[in-house]
Amino acid sequence: MMKISYLLMFSLCFCSLIYGQENLDYQVPPAEIMELVDAPLAPIVSVDSKGENAVLLYRDAYKSIAELSEAEMRLGGLRINPRTNIGSRTYYFNGIKLKKARSAEIREVSGLPANARIANIKWSPDQSMIAFTNTTLDGVEVWVLDANTGKAKKLTDDTVNANMGSPYEWFKDNNALLVKMLPDDRKPLIDTDEAIPAGPTISVSSGEKAQNRTYQDLLKNPNDEQNFEQLARSVLFKVGMDGKAKKWLPAGMYRSISVSPDGNYLMVSRVKRPFSYLVPYYRFPFEEHIYDPEGNLVKEMLDVPLTEVLPKGFMSRRKGPRYLSWRKDQPATLVWVEALDEGDPANEVEYRDEVFQLSAPFEGEGKSILKLKDRYSTIQWGEDGYAFARDYWWNTRNTRTYLFKPDDPSMEPVVLSDRNYQDQYSDPGSFVTRKNKYDESVVAIEDGKVFLMGDGYTEEGQFPFIDEMNLKTQETSRVYQSPYTDRLETIYSAINLNRGEFLIRIEAQKEYPNYYIRNIRKKESLTPVTDFENPFKSIEDVHKEVITYEREDGLELDATLYLPVGYDMAKKERMPMILWAYPREFKDKASASQNTSNPNEFIYPYYGSPIYWVTRGYVVLDDAAFPIVGEGEEEPNDSFRSQLVANGKAAIDAVDEMGYIDPKRVAVGGHSYGAFMVANLLSHSDLFAAGIARSGAYNRTLTPFGFQAEERSYWEAPEVYYTMSPFMHADKMKTPLLLIHGEADNNSGTYPLQSERYFNALKGLGATARLVMLPKESHGYRAKESILHMLWEQDRWLEIYVKNKGQESEASMKAESEMDKK
Repeated sequence: MMKISYLLMFSLCFCSLIYGQENLDYQVPPAEIMELVDAPLAPIVSVDSKGENAVLLYRDAYKSIAELSEAEMRLGGLRINPRTNIGSRTYYFNGIKLKKARSAEIREVSGLPANARIANIKWSPDQSMIAFTNTTLDGVEVWVLDANTGKAKKLTDDTVNANMGSPYEWFKDNNALLVKMLPDDRKPLIDTDEAIPAGPTISVSSGEKAQNRTYQDLLKNPNDEQNFEQLARSVLFKVGMDGKAKKWLPAGMYRSISVSPDGNYLMVSRVKRPFSYLVPYYRFPFEEHIYDPEGNLVKEMLDVPLTEVLPKGFMSRRKGPRYLSWRKDQPATLVWVEALDEGDPANEVEYRDEVFQLSAPFEGEGKSILKLKDRYSTIQWGEDGYAFARDYWWNTRNTRTYLFKPDDPSMEPVVLSDRNYQDQYSDPGSFVTRKNKYDESVVAIEDGKVFLMGDGYTEEGQFPFIDEMNLKTQETSRVYQSPYTDRLETIYSAINLNRGEFLIRIEAQKEYPNYYIRNIRKKESLTPVTDFENPFKSIEDVHKEVITYEREDGLELDATLYLPVGYDMAKKERMPMILWAYPREFKDKASASQNTSNPNEFIYPYYGSPIYWVTRGYVVLDDAAFPIVGEGEEEPNDSFRSQLVANGKAAIDAVDEMGYIDPKRVAVGGHSYGAFMVANLLSHSDLFAAGIARSGAYNRTLTPFGFQAEERSYWEAPEVYYTMSPFMHADKMKTPLLLIHGEADNNSGTYPLQSERYFNALKGLGATARLVMLPKESHGYRAKESILHMLWEQDRWLEIYVKNKGQESEASMKAESEMDKK
């Protein structure tokens, strides 16, 4: 009787699906899921580089729909709250506590603002203080916290401009901040909904190819231009630790501020007109100038024009200097990169990029210090005059690491590694750094040796490591390897390299991640930094394992398998299953088949996770490998559909052979490109009973100049775009599909229109589908009301079309009869 009543309840919901719309208030999922959603969050932890002080940052797990409903202006790729002058989607913390890293005692901070909304947190250069912003009802303030005394104080009124880039930067003497403040001459913002147009909006193509991605939140008209300029304008003030402020630079659209290592110069980046209706603000014209600490102009370094037009390809770059930055190992030396192929990857040249430097007082031409075979990625500056550069080439997935001496032209650059960056097993790790005399992080060098920290993925499992490398011979030797097979250790940074102390984190399936200081020279030497408990008690005994299996072409795949709460592995009852995945493109099968899942990761059900459903009687196959491989001249997407189906079939067959599931009751779910995957799987296979697709794109002709890892345009590969677009094959959809999308999605390519038009096509062709548009939500969902409703929708869909598959028609007829009686 209870089963019939339960089915009747869900079938009443099912009946409503035959009508065009439903008017629903926000719903909440079942109690088992709610218990996990409401679990308290542990704080975010920030430890200083010396391993002395730790900051604990507390926050709510979700925003409220009321917060998301505050005023928002979407301009030039930014989303701004025009009342408070900060990003409208900013993550806030509501509390700060302190502790000595090696002590268990947690100290309260005195003087914090009431109802704090804390963001933009930065340690001072000497790490004795922490600056942060607090957002009030009317604006943004800058505060500072003394890490030793635990006292916080306000430095400015709530007139800070945090709309574009970081709102402040520390001076190197630790005694002042350079803060962006609202100008007194700001003009009133224009209400674009009520403003009377002065004329049409006209865009012009001059014959140059401008093949841009489908960016969102762009400027659309002159009113948007004026609003963007007013919101972006700031006056720069130097604010001391006593709160006294001195005007430093007049009003301008300041994008970023960077201080030289010796503190004697500041680089200021400022956006200029003309604006664009095609690209976001970071491709608007800008200039970068050098100033002294008193705000006097020293050198006009860069004047970069509007970048609307670029050559074709992911490796294209604009002409001229780019990535202007400071050398961290020198007092005041600027470094930048210039393309040797005119920024066009189609041009065949010996070297793609060249790196230049220019020291204070920045006179004359820059000096070439390095030429790179492929596109510049980064440079890490080291001790003893060494530097380490990386280049990469997307089309081949290749990356190199170079060792060179920027001030010694007699030393030829040495290639330390030359590898496929998707090959996780060959990853040598990242260089260990430490603070130098300028309080800048540089690569540590001890007796001609550097140290590397790696994730340690191998065929046998994951074993994070620390290696040392002799710079003369390039030979490496292992100085530490994590010994755990039942836990996961993550190595973060060196606390004291001379003593062998590193900041690490350890976790297990049931053990919440906690931080420790490990001495790699002393066996079993662990000093606890945190002691957080597992807040998800109801699922701590869930069975979890990483399974491996083969695709029909022999490619080895893996996924993380969870069995339902209370599941009896001896009886092996066949249960419904949810498969959750995200496709990834590879250029070689060897990399695609590598296993980077770790069974010892803590079981953490975040808002978008399918793990909640282990409490509802489902097997969950999470993070299932869905590689799309294209070797040689073949591109991965040339066989996208067939590989998707092969991946899905292999995953289901593997768990079916283990005896855990009913293969006729399997759902597939995904978010963003994973949603695109879901729609394709349901259109071109009969593997699944239902699908859940969140925030996806379904018509690739609406993203004609490339998407995800597809570099070709629609006009170069029309068959690929057509074949991959579920919208073009909506007539093949025979499986129930739940579509969920944020009404304010800002992700490139995943316009809300994608879900709306796809649903219209499915409805017109008689498919079983449901479209849920979440008000105010972006690509990822933030409001608790939205997330609870999303979980309710997913649970209901799974109960009707997966768990109780085959019974929905009978239940629907009973429900309709019951409604007729009423």
